[in-house]
Amino acid sequence: MNNFDLKKIAEKSNSWPFVEARNLRDRLVKFDKDSQKVVLFETGYGPSGLPHIGTFGEVARTSIVRHAFEVLTGRKTKLICFSDDMDGFRKVPENVPQQALLEKYIDQPLTSVPDPYEKFDSFGAHNNSRLKSFLDKYGFDYEFVSATDCYKSGKFDNALKTILLNYDKIINIILPTLGEDRQKTYSPFLPVCPSSGKVLQVNITSIDTERNTISYIDEDTKELVTVSILGGSCKLQWKCDWAMRWFSLGVDYEMAGKDLSESVILSSKILRVLGAVPPTGFSYELFLDENGEKISKSKGNGLSIEEWLRYGSSESLALFMYSNPKRAKRLFFDVIPKTTDEYFSYLKKYDEQSVEQKIDNPVWHLHKGNPKKNELPVTYTLLLNLASVCHANDSETIWGYVSTYSPGVKRSPELDLLIKLAVNYYKEKIEPFKSYRLPDEIEKKGIKELIKSLSILNEENTSDEIQSLVFSIGKKLEYENLRDWFKGLYQTVLGQSEGPRMGSFIKLYGIKSTIQLLENVLEGKLVK
Repeated sequence: MNNFDLKKIAEKSNSWPFVEARNLRDRLVKFDKDSQKVVLFETGYGPSGLPHIGTFGEVARTSIVRHAFEVLTGRKTKLICFSDDMDGFRKVPENVPQQALLEKYIDQPLTSVPDPYEKFDSFGAHNNSRLKSFLDKYGFDYEFVSATDCYKSGKFDNALKTILLNYDKIINIILPTLGEDRQKTYSPFLPVCPSSGKVLQVNITSIDTERNTISYIDEDTKELVTVSILGGSCKLQWKCDWAMRWFSLGVDYEMAGKDLSESVILSSKILRVLGAVPPTGFSYELFLDENGEKISKSKGNGLSIEEWLRYGSSESLALFMYSNPKRAKRLFFDVIPKTTDEYFSYLKKYDEQSVEQKIDNPVWHLHKGNPKKNELPVTYTLLLNLASVCHANDSETIWGYVSTYSPGVKRSPELDLLIKLAVNYYKEKIEPFKSYRLPDEIEKKGIKELIKSLSILNEENTSDEIQSLVFSIGKKLEYENLRDWFKGLYQTVLGQSEGPRMGSFIKLYGIKSTIQLLENVLEGKLVK
């Protein structure tokens, strides 16, 4: 398929990246007549804590929209990852070492705070490095930009002068959103104290647009202090800073979490005062922890990138970020198996789909239109349950069952990784919480019937045939809800409330092994 045909299909696609790409295209047609300009995508990062999985999500989603835009328009693009590393250090994160040391640097710019891990020049540099190393590892195409570098090098100077010239207009935009006390002291400019190095939130007594200075009363000495707004001697408050960044860098597209919706509105108003058009935006929903609370860098209550990748593939993480970005989702360990299986399900469908269907398939977007072929003989969920039954401590145990289940299956790096991840998940997230119970009288009757029926089968019987057998036994037991029969099997045989398709599990585990397992259930050998 040539690019022209692909563009035609992209015009009609309802997948959210193409919807976003068309919105951006329409904005540029209306407000920017320079069709040769490199279109700038931005994503921002606050390095006040360790890199957050939500940060990866924003970069991944922005990259997906960027690719969709390139397919739709054929235009050149660039993505910058901007670090607000000149922000004042407001709170010591709970999940970092040397808490007492860091407490001494409250209100200092993050690039002036020591690295508690003693590896980099500053805490900001440490966190920036962690972010960059991860983005590099997974092949994101981006340019890293530091706020400290931009302020101190003078790159923002012209924009800062424009802010100062429009000081009163900007004040009038922000003040109605503040409480009475905060209104009295608010200024878009935050001076960096010449003596302490702290980023100060102080009342500005006067401004000088000719000399590009601001003045304030030092809280300790009670003396008037005048500082330049240029060259890193000042920084801007968040909403004004965001607008200034769009203005100075020429940002065309930036998405943000729902919690920043008000900031987007106010920053856009400020940008219009400066004489520019706000970038195209996208508001995504937030991730929630196991208790349904918003995850945050400072609390450290969400999954880290490293934690996800201990149990799930990078592709599954990317799919989680892609799917339903406007819906709040629990980001906890238990979503990993399902998401991993969904990824391979989408991948399996891809080859059979029309071109129109392919570009709406998540794997097309995740792999920039070229997903790699990778069919696996078993699902991640099935591997987990197999590991659970045979108490697998290593990948080789699982591999033995898989090779029997699918004779002739080739041992691939992808399958090896999936097995390794499943073993990790079982040992750390399932085994410590397994709880078997004894079967009740109806379940005993069903299990005895299942043993009898399985004993006349052989290894040639398919998983579908075995599933039908299990199903028919459950119907004979006259359960009001047949799900109770399967739930009982999961609880007595696997020690958990949910489980795999029983036919697939028995086929993988083997009929003889399953019979022995069921006999152990009847004898109460699994209950501790």
